[in-house]
Amino acid sequence: MAKLVILTEGMTGRSHELTAEKTTIGRLEDNTFTIGDPSVSSHHCEVLLRGSEVIVRDLNSTNGTYINGERITEAPLKPGQILRLGQVELRLEAEAPPAPAAAAARKTPEGTMILQRGISPTDLEQSARASFDTVGAGFSKKDDKAGKIFLYVSIGVGVVIVALLIYAFFIARTGA
Repeated sequence: MAKLVILTEGMTGRSHELTAEKTTIGRLEDNTFTIGDPSVSSHHCEVLLRGSEVIVRDLNSTNGTYINGERITEAPLKPGQILRLGQVELRLEAEAPPAPAAAAARKTPEGTMILQRGISPTDLEQSARASFDTVGAGFSKKDDKAGKIFLYVSIGVGVVIVALLIYAFFIARTGA
């Protein structure tokens, strides 16, 4: 029997067996599989069983439905692949090991949190391997004139203070 297992921290281990021909997934409790995360739409997607195939269909969700990092409107989901709804990741398992105790149900938020389209996990992995080099990237070193002036004045004041201390020391020793 196929089932969807949540991988996202805080909900890890929650799962839903795909027994019905159509399973709706979303944040509201009228869905077959409720995921109370603000990045998941009220009615995010549906999972259809067509013979031995599992098909995922996006229901015009705010933050999109992704299979292995690619946005889909409708696509087959194979065992082991990652289904992402907003910020929540799930994996399709064909034969599931005994399920751990279900995590406590989270309070259903009132509105959908809209994610800004940013860096995908694959982009992040690739950029972590690349080095950042500013040479030739349109950046130039800023000339810090105020910092240089402050440094020179500080050195001058320091020299004057040391000279005064030495002078005071010799005056005190000679008793003048």
